[in-house]
Amino acid sequence: MASTLAAAGSKVGQPMTAAERKVIFASSLGTVFEWYDFYLYGTLAVIIGKQFFTNLDPTSQTIFSLLAFAAGFIVRPFGALFFGRLGDMIGRKYTFLVTIVIMGLSTFIVGCLPNYASIGVAAPIILIGLRMLQGLALGGEYGGAATYVAEHAPHGKRGAFTSWIQTTATLGLFLSLLVILGTRTIVGEEAFAEWGWRVPFLVSVLLLAVSVWIRLSMNESPAFKKMKEEGKTSKAPLTESFGQWKNMKIVILSLVGLTMGQAVVWYTGQFYALFFLTGPLKVDNATANILIAISLMIGTPFFILFGTLSDKIGRKPIIMAGCLIAALTYFPLFSALTEAANPDLAAAQAKNKVTVTADPAECSFQFNPTGVVKFTSSCDVAKQVLAARAVSYENVAGTGPAKISIGDKTIDAFSAKGMPADEAKAKDAAFKKGVADALKDAGYPTKADPAKMNKPLIVAILTLLVIYVTMVYGPIAAMLVEMFPTRIRYTSMSLPYHIGNGWFGGLLPATALAIVAQTGNMYNGLWYPIIFASITFVVGMLFVKETKDVDIFKND
Repeated sequence: MASTLAAAGSKVGQPMTAAERKVIFASSLGTVFEWYDFYLYGTLAVIIGKQFFTNLDPTSQTIFSLLAFAAGFIVRPFGALFFGRLGDMIGRKYTFLVTIVIMGLSTFIVGCLPNYASIGVAAPIILIGLRMLQGLALGGEYGGAATYVAEHAPHGKRGAFTSWIQTTATLGLFLSLLVILGTRTIVGEEAFAEWGWRVPFLVSVLLLAVSVWIRLSMNESPAFKKMKEEGKTSKAPLTESFGQWKNMKIVILSLVGLTMGQAVVWYTGQFYALFFLTGPLKVDNATANILIAISLMIGTPFFILFGTLSDKIGRKPIIMAGCLIAALTYFPLFSALTEAANPDLAAAQAKNKVTVTADPAECSFQFNPTGVVKFTSSCDVAKQVLAARAVSYENVAGTGPAKISIGDKTIDAFSAKGMPADEAKAKDAAFKKGVADALKDAGYPTKADPAKMNKPLIVAILTLLVIYVTMVYGPIAAMLVEMFPTRIRYTSMSLPYHIGNGWFGGLLPATALAIVAQTGNMYNGLWYPIIFASITFVVGMLFVKETKDVDIFKND
C-alpha cells in the first residue's frame, strides 16, 4: 500500500492513468444520476404543485411544491450523519452503493404515485416522504463520492480530480432538462402536464441499473484500505467529529466560511434563475429550459478549469472571489436579464410603476402554504391579485381602503371581511378585471414575446451566473476533504456541506419567493443569496486557512 501511495504521489504533472479515469468516471456517472433524480422535482415544481397540492391557490401551490422540494434538502444533513458514519466505519464504496439504490427507487415511485385528485391528502404526504428519502440518500452520496475520488488522486491534482465530481450536479440538472424537453416535445404540453411529467421519473430506473452495475465494479479507496489495515478506523466518528472542539471548530468554519456562501451562489445560478425566467419574466417553460440548458453546457467546463487552477493558486482565493463577485453583481445581472428576456415588461415597469397604497396594519404576511388562511382585508386582496399575475410593485403607507395605482390609473380594492360569498365573488371578479385592464393599458405583457427576446444576451447572462457557480463549487470538494483527517473525513465533511447546501441553498427558492410575495419587488429575493455570500466572504477571508498543500495521507 505504501508503494501505491508513493506511486500516486509521483504522478503529479503526468497524464491521468486508465485506473484513475475509471475511478472518476464511475464515481461521477453514479452521482450524475443521483442529481438527475433530485433535480427532476425542482424543474417540474410548478406541474407537481398542480398535481399534488390541488386544494391550494396557484401562488401557494408553487411555494408549497418548492417547500416539498426543500424537504429533501432539509434532511440531507441527517443523511450525512448516518451514511457518513457508515462510510468512516465500513468503507466508502459500499456506503454510496446503498445511497444510490435508495435515491433511484424513491424517484421511480414518484413517477407511479397517484395525485391529489386520486387519493387526496395522502398524495402530498407520500410525496414529501419520498423527497425526504431522496434527501437522506443524497446526504450520504456526495461526501462518499468526493472522498473516494480525492483519496485516489495524486497529491497536487486533487482539485482537478474532484472537480469532475463537481460537474455532476450541473450535468444532472442538464440531463433532467434534456429528458423533460424531449418528453414535452414528443407528447405535447397538454399531455405532459397531465401525465407526461411522470416519464422522466420512470425512465430513471434504467439509469439506476447502469449506475449500480458500475459501482459494484469499483474498489475501496487506498487511504481507507491503508487505515483499515493499520487498525486506525474510527469506532465513533460522530463523537470524534462533533464532540471534540478541535474538529468541531473546523466543521463550523467550513460551514459559515465556505459551504453557506457556495450554496446560495450555486442555487441562484442554477435554480433561482430558472424560476425568475418562468415567473416574474413570464418566459414559457420550454424556452426557459432550453436557455438554461445551453448556459449549463457552455459553463460546465469551468468546473474543471477552476478545480485545476485551485491546485496551483489555492482553493480559498477562487471560492472567496466567486462569493464576492456574485454578491456585487446579482442586482445588475438580474435587471439586465429582465431587459433581455421581457423588454416589454422592463419598459412598462420604467414607464408605469405599480404601487399598493394601504394601511400597514391591515396587511398580512403574503404566504399561505396550508391554503387555509383567507385573505379578506383590502390590502391583502390587492396584493394577492398582483402576486397571482407576478407583477412587481411598491408599497406605500396610507389610510382607508387599499388601492392599486398603475401609471395614471387607480383601482380601489375592497374588504371581503363579513361579505356574503356571492357578493365577494362578484367584487373579486370585477376587481381582477379592472387590474388586468389597467395592466394591459399600461403595457404590462401577460407573457414574454419570443420575437423580442435577446436570446444571445440571455444565454450570456445565464452563463455568467453558471461561471460564478463553477468558481465557488469547482474547488470546494478538494478543500473539504483536505480540512479533515481520514478516519472521520466522510462524516466531518458531509455535515457542513449538506447543512450549507441543504438548508441555506435548498431553502433559497421558497424563501426568495416568499420575500418577493411579501415585499412586492421581484428583485428583493436576491437579498437572500447576497447576504449569505457576503457573510461567507468575510468569515472565509478572516478565519479559513488554505489547504491545497495538505497531505491527506498524513492528515491523521
